[in-house]
Amino acid sequence: MKKQKEAGSCAQALAAFIEKSPSRFHAVENVAKELAESGCEELSERKSWKIKKGGAYFVRRNSSSLIAFRIPKKKPDGFHIYAAHSDSPTFQIKPSPEMTSEGIVRLNIEGYGGMIRDTWFDRPLSVAGRVFLDTPEGPVQRLVYPDRDLLLIPSLAIHMSRDSENTGKRSIQKEMLPFFTQKEGETLTELIAKELKVKPEEILSADLTLVTREKASFWGAEGEFFSAPRLDDLACCYGGLKGFLRAGEADNAGISVLCIFDNEEVGSRTKQGAESTFLPDVLSRLRESLSMSAEDFLRLVASGFLLSADNAHAAHPNYTEKADPKMRPRLNAGIVLKYSANQKYTTDAASAAVFKLLCKKAGVPLQEFVNHADTPGGSTLGNIANTQLSIATADIGLAQLAMHSAYETAGTKDPADLEQLAEAFFRDKLPQAVL
Repeated sequence: MKKQKEAGSCAQALAAFIEKSPSRFHAVENVAKELAESGCEELSERKSWKIKKGGAYFVRRNSSSLIAFRIPKKKPDGFHIYAAHSDSPTFQIKPSPEMTSEGIVRLNIEGYGGMIRDTWFDRPLSVAGRVFLDTPEGPVQRLVYPDRDLLLIPSLAIHMSRDSENTGKRSIQKEMLPFFTQKEGETLTELIAKELKVKPEEILSADLTLVTREKASFWGAEGEFFSAPRLDDLACCYGGLKGFLRAGEADNAGISVLCIFDNEEVGSRTKQGAESTFLPDVLSRLRESLSMSAEDFLRLVASGFLLSADNAHAAHPNYTEKADPKMRPRLNAGIVLKYSANQKYTTDAASAAVFKLLCKKAGVPLQEFVNHADTPGGSTLGNIANTQLSIATADIGLAQLAMHSAYETAGTKDPADLEQLAEAFFRDKLPQAVL
């Protein structure tokens, strides 16, 4: 019963984190706040770094990616790197977005990532992200989220769409522009300016996306199901963060590195994505600050391990044919270890062996995932990050349903297992595969 209560409280804390993280910028800001409150020092890429053994630090890039690291006082056994991503599929708002038709002002948008489009219809929406203000000091960033029902995308009545069951290819430009107001001349910029208590002309630019307004819900006969927006991948971001913070209470075996990357949903090929130089840049500056030789640094990489944490598909009871005949992850059944023959996931026999021992030592249940041979899955962070840092890697995640829906579903018990695993990963000595 105690373990059940702890699992429920972990899921409740995750739900609170998701609710206050409507955009990737908000998510990274909230991660940064928790790190700072725990005593981690924030660094700037624009300034000199002074890193000491026993210290904990973090640095942001573009306000949407973050890397935190902790240096043990004793000689480290390698880099213990955990990576997740801050972004989720949504709709980006275009510049000057107002479009008027039939007496209604709609907002012009385009898709960000591969969302299940129909799940965005007929539900209350708002906008979230950042704007830059014109100030005497130069452009200054402000986060924004009008915390109210502001927009909606009404669907077409069934009487006008008898083939509405065949809705796999919705036109974003034609069918999905959100309704904003009937007050002609009203602009989103003016509304954002009121929200920030500034003049509209002070707003220079913006990165704004649509955001669903539903709060997380716990449901089922025993409350065993957990649904929320942006579970992919804020669940893994939060689990990694909590593990990093808890492990910090001990003198960790290795150099702990928590990476929250942006733009995974659109390929990671940005200055703040997993394929950028962000992680190598941080590790290079860390090495220089600690006066580490090139050989010692490469030995730490070779002895290290990367956990690429991004949620996994659970077997769906209504679509049993879509899952592999044998490997069928379930909700509330433990962390998922993911394999892919085409290397979309990086797990191989060596990294799987290490990860299985990590789970065993941490007392965390483990299940495995492979794609149905005729239904290829998506990619994630691990193989992309490996192009920038060659290190043993395993792809993991929490089992979930409705991936890339506006409202996704997972198991209530699973977030606690991920936190427990991440804590052990950051704290304990890594098993070494003998090759």
